[in-house]
Parts: sequence; structure tokens; C-alpha cells
Amino acid sequence: MKKLIALDHSQLVAAFRDKGVLHIKEGNGKVLTLLKPDLWKPEMGHDWIFLLFDLFQIRSICEPFSEVSLDIIEYANKPTVYHSPANRIVKDGPMIDGVLKFSLIMEPIWNKLLFQISQPVLVKIDSKESNAYQTPLLFPLLSPSTKEMFLGPDGDVKIIKG
Repeated sequence: MKKLIALDHSQLVAAFRDKGVLHIKEGNGKVLTLLKPDLWKPEMGHDWIFLLFDLFQIRSICEPFSEVSLDIIEYANKPTVYHSPANRIVKDGPMIDGVLKFSLIMEPIWNKLLFQISQPVLVKIDSKESNAYQTPLLFPLLSPSTKEMFLGPDGDVKIIKG
């Protein structure tokens, strides 16, 4: 286990680009597995979430959204996992009935890590991996105030977990 006081972005990004997978034990003690989407296999399960650093990345994984749906994402004040229909170009991936999960990570330090990776990344929370980097920083989606919502491309919204 490699201890990091803060997220050492250069070390983590280099490790991720080299192997395509990265395990980070965050401040709650949960191990996050970050994975390049093209390395995901069905036997890995479907409990993965796409992590995005920018609103414009949504286009690469989801059907085009209405302005209402984009505003909901942009102005969310709590960490939120969205369930939305996958873009047709996403042939394989952790989705159920054509719906995938994603989150726009706004917390500055985690956002910077995702920005430096510069592509949508899959995350599995609490993957139980033992060989992980460690940081005292809390991962935003592990907050008790995390919400889940369904967002459809036509502006339909359904709260799954409020």
C-alpha cells in the first residue's frame, strides 16, 4: 500500500495510463477501482459508474440531453449518480437494459485527477483490492447525502434515491 498525503496526480495518472486500472483506498477506508472503459468485461459485473470531470463528456457516453437535464447536472449541489440511456456508440459496458450510470465529480481534487486522466473513467466502489494507493481524502460519492436520479434525453427526471 502506497500512502499519499494528498492525491499525487502525476504518480496516479502515470500508473493509470500504464496499466489502465488504479486502486485507491480513500479516507472512508473504501477501495475505489478506476478502470479504462475499454478494459471492462461483463464478468466484472455491472456495478460500475462512469466518472466525468466536465459536462461535455456526457455526450461521449449518453444520448443527447435536453437543456433541463443538463441544468440539473450542472447545478446539483450534492454528489449525484445519474442513470441515463447509453449513447449508441457505447457498444459494451456496464449497463443494464441500455442504461448506464455516471457522475460528474465536482470536488476539486478528485476533479483534477479525472481531468489529468482526460477521458471518462469507470469506478467500482469498495472493490476490496489490497494493492492500493491510500489517501485521507474522502471520495464524494461515498457521502451519505449522495443522490441517484434517472435522467432521460427528453427531460424526464425520476428520483431514485433522494
